[in-house]
Amino acid sequence: MILYVAKDCEDSLVALVSFKLSRVKGKKEIIAADSKHIPFLKSTKQVPSLQLDSGDFLFTLESILLYLIGESSNVSLDYLVSSKICLQTLNKNIPPKSLFGEDENLSLTDMVLWSRLSASLQALKVSKSLYSTYPRVGFWYDKVSNHELVAATMKELEFVPSKVVQVKEPKVSSKKQIPKALGTKIINGVSAKKTAADAVENFLQVSVTEDQKKIAVEKWVEGYPVASPMSHEDYPKKPIPGKKNNLITSALPYVNNVPHLGNIIGAVLSADCFARYCRLKNENTLYICGTDEYGTATETKALAEGLTPQQICDKYNALHREIYSWFNISFDYFGRTTTKQQTEIAQDIFWKLHKNGFTVAQTVEQLFCTYCKKFLADRFVEGTCPFCGFDDARGDQCDKCSKLINPTELKDPRCKVCSKSPEVKTSRHLFLDLPKLEDRIQKFTDEREAMKTYNTTTVSITNSWIKTGLKPRCITRDLKWGTPVPHEDYKGKVFYVWFDAPIGYISITANYMKEWELWWKNPDNVTLHQFMAKDNVPFHSVIFPASLMATGDNWTMVNTMDGIDWLQYEGTKFSKSRGTGVFGDQAIETGIPCDIFRCYLLLNRPETSDTNFTWDGLAQTNNNILLNNLGNFVLRALTFCKNSFGSEIRKMALNADDEHFIALVNGHLASYFKNFDERMMSRAFESIFAISKIGNQYLQYNAPWVLTKGSEADKLRAGSVISVATNVAALLSVIISPFMPTMSKVLQEQMNMPADKLLFTECFVPLLKPGHIIGTPFPLFSKMEDASVAAFKTKFSGQDSSSANAPVTDVESLQREIEKQGNKVRELKASKANPDEIKAEVAKLLDLKKKLPAELQQKPSNGKTKPSAKSQAKPQPKVQNPPKAKIEITPEIAALQGKIEAQGLKVRDLKGKGSDKSIIDAEVKILLDLKSQLPPELQPQPSGKKGKKK
Repeated sequence: MILYVAKDCEDSLVALVSFKLSRVKGKKEIIAADSKHIPFLKSTKQVPSLQLDSGDFLFTLESILLYLIGESSNVSLDYLVSSKICLQTLNKNIPPKSLFGEDENLSLTDMVLWSRLSASLQALKVSKSLYSTYPRVGFWYDKVSNHELVAATMKELEFVPSKVVQVKEPKVSSKKQIPKALGTKIINGVSAKKTAADAVENFLQVSVTEDQKKIAVEKWVEGYPVASPMSHEDYPKKPIPGKKNNLITSALPYVNNVPHLGNIIGAVLSADCFARYCRLKNENTLYICGTDEYGTATETKALAEGLTPQQICDKYNALHREIYSWFNISFDYFGRTTTKQQTEIAQDIFWKLHKNGFTVAQTVEQLFCTYCKKFLADRFVEGTCPFCGFDDARGDQCDKCSKLINPTELKDPRCKVCSKSPEVKTSRHLFLDLPKLEDRIQKFTDEREAMKTYNTTTVSITNSWIKTGLKPRCITRDLKWGTPVPHEDYKGKVFYVWFDAPIGYISITANYMKEWELWWKNPDNVTLHQFMAKDNVPFHSVIFPASLMATGDNWTMVNTMDGIDWLQYEGTKFSKSRGTGVFGDQAIETGIPCDIFRCYLLLNRPETSDTNFTWDGLAQTNNNILLNNLGNFVLRALTFCKNSFGSEIRKMALNADDEHFIALVNGHLASYFKNFDERMMSRAFESIFAISKIGNQYLQYNAPWVLTKGSEADKLRAGSVISVATNVAALLSVIISPFMPTMSKVLQEQMNMPADKLLFTECFVPLLKPGHIIGTPFPLFSKMEDASVAAFKTKFSGQDSSSANAPVTDVESLQREIEKQGNKVRELKASKANPDEIKAEVAKLLDLKKKLPAELQQKPSNGKTKPSAKSQAKPQPKVQNPPKAKIEITPEIAALQGKIEAQGLKVRDLKGKGSDKSIIDAEVKILLDLKSQLPPELQPQPSGKKGKKK
């Protein structure tokens, strides 16, 4: 088999890279581009071509690629067989590491897509819209283009990529003439006629029907519907008859850790976004959450930190509250499970299902540590997973394959405390008899799948459980820290956390209000929405509903459930011990506003597959989507309104182009509501940026900056255009609120938004009436610089845990190692082992202790400490780190920063115009006064440079 290719030919480049990636055996020959080596082909273009072993030729790039794919069985044919590739779909399905091959390496799929889309994507890059519209496609395209195999092949073929792609100017429909006022005036070096033509291609040539325009005008004329905004400050909230009553829960976070960004988007932030959406629909909404505080995870953490379980719960409950407060999570009530109400309700549910015959008693084999002298609960056992072979699986679940495990199923089990091999002993426990409830659970699941109220991940996981047949599930444990089992025969045992924890939603509501049953035993009037990471799905879709069904009470059962996939960090797992990834407390310290994190996490929400947090992605989202798209449009519209029309909304006389534009906005609004109702929040978010994008095009097309210099009619038209655009900004301030509540509030303050116009409207209507006076506009966003991105990458990259010489930086992990080594030394001494062996192990123990921070090391009896080698080392050059000041950017601070930036622009403008010094000095004084109002940590520091001598 021979592949014929030519130098400096893009098709040859794609063919040769694909040939190298495929499994076929053959050779390549580089020939002249006009070579005629295929006898029967008259065409002058005969490269690339593939001569098969049979002597036949394949002489189009597409046929060569399809042949190579057919010979490579592991390559997916998704997206490759259709005549048109949907960039939006592709953008959703780019893998976390941006390549489609096994282990996410470069593959034939990548090369086929790259060759088919290269021209289109390069044109989008030239127009600077690739990364704002299809960010993940953009990163994928760059990654393929810069791949070492592609680069090497380029060099081999002496291929020189085009630096400039010529994009043909679109033709303007004769029905949509460019306004005469534009003429051919040069604006920023570009012909106004060309600018308008570009805008026409993007918004006026997107078709809308006459019915859509008719509805758009009718709704516009009707205006804002009269509605009484529901008070969300009422305490306690109760279901309202005749109203939509939403009960929203997010998975109770374990109290034993600090949540990372994946935990946050996987439950509380997703639920918060949906709760805010429901409130803006004027629906009665109660959002409940709290810390899950019982179980072995808490005992393990308490042991590691030398605290009691209750002290651990108090410490981390406060930390969780602080983090969620900073992320602006709008809980109606955030509680905890270590309460009297939890004990009462959990025991009541148990007694009812037990008396109804839904429990069975079984004697089970359990692991018993003879050294620690106790039965080992799931989390106190580690070993090798019997399903996938992962060597660090827990006794209840494998973190790698997510399979549930019984501790006795682990291969090579070890005690988490002392690392010794435990023995198998028997203990009598109670089980929830799931087989008796299987038919009801199956019907319950089928109903929700039919109504599409369970997302695909939830359906898949739940059905995989049911498909293999439900088995009795143990609901008791040999522990002390938990809800006590009230049965006389099971004294000293507690409820298993995954029977007990979901009941926490109910008990936390009971702590919020005495009449908790109004929410939890009211299925006809309450809709229950639950959000959680995908590993928690079975406990919410099978065990919790089964437990409630078994009581025979009329419970409010889950209506919608979102099992959310994983968010990875730069292609790997978050790890506190390795310092990999951003955790909640660290996010606060970055100095990046919480709304920027919220925006990126929600745009990148793992709704149908795992996604990836990257600092490059965060910066692209901030700089291209927020700053250049949304922020640019809003600032243009409001600034023009202030400067040219005295901040006043003018009369809006709609012409045919306006009607077309409003109909387009309505289309994106409809998509926003549809996706949000289906909890596809990232897609709903994209609709916002689609609206701001066509808003920018609307301004470009109408060019009000030219119209204001024309006739009186032109000036009236300019006022109408700017007032429509300002109303688009008002609309955006409302629909962005579930995603970025702080920025929403700041934007609404800039426009002096009426307090009674802050609810959703079905269609785009004027929220700001003629005569309304807006406030002072200023930039909402600032650029994230490359240097900051690089610093954050370094700060949160962690260390390679596989390196034998890697320093232990996590104090908690180090203390565990010290404890294990100390136990080993004591055991050797007790058994009177060889003195040399004891001495060697003591030396290891002392080396470990030296790695502890100075404040945790035991001081010598004289109270003096020797200076460490580290402290005596030569001073190292300072590395510029990201800001560490723990300053919360409140709406007031953000507004002040915006005023400072606007005033700074004004001062620079005056200086550039050579204005009178007294005028400049007065404006500089205003600027300095504004800066002085900033918190000290945010005030600019003196540069240390001397000024020029006068």
